[in-house]
Amino acid sequence: MNSSRSHPLLAQVPLTVSPFVSLPAAPILPYTYKPLPSTLPPSSTADQNGAERDKYVVASSGHTAHPDEIIASCQALQAHIQKVQDDAEAKIKAWQNQLKEQDLAEKRRVAPGWLDRDEKILEPKRISIANNGNLAEQGRPGENIMDQQDGVQQAGTKTIATPLPAGEELDRAFGGLQVGK
Repeated sequence: MNSSRSHPLLAQVPLTVSPFVSLPAAPILPYTYKPLPSTLPPSSTADQNGAERDKYVVASSGHTAHPDEIIASCQALQAHIQKVQDDAEAKIKAWQNQLKEQDLAEKRRVAPGWLDRDEKILEPKRISIANNGNLAEQGRPGENIMDQQDGVQQAGTKTIATPLPAGEELDRAFGGLQVGK
């Protein structure tokens, strides 16, 4: 190996000599030099017999651990966080379902049977007060009873106000006592 002949491939590469670059000198090996084996021996930190492993990872607090222990604790922490998150989501869903059930129960209490039917549009029967004080069904579909006033008749587009005597209003209110007739 210490021959002065260069390798044929290296002889083909042109070299330039620069006064600013000094090439490294070949190291001198001792006579006791032995080449490395082709296979490496097993790791000294591996756990073959179930013995405790060397803890060579040292934290700034002085705590030491093996990398496998660190990975196992990280996986346990991740599993715990996932379990807590799943429990929290289940509680939130249960709470939301409970709120929906309470709202539905309140709606059923206020209007029983309303949510159990398919027809959802309720329309009140339109009524009006006739001249004689009795309630009669309204003939015009667009008219609202809240738009009418006591003692007002509507004829077409013209509104005519007819004053009622005080006795008739009392008779209508208290059931027709027939006072003064």
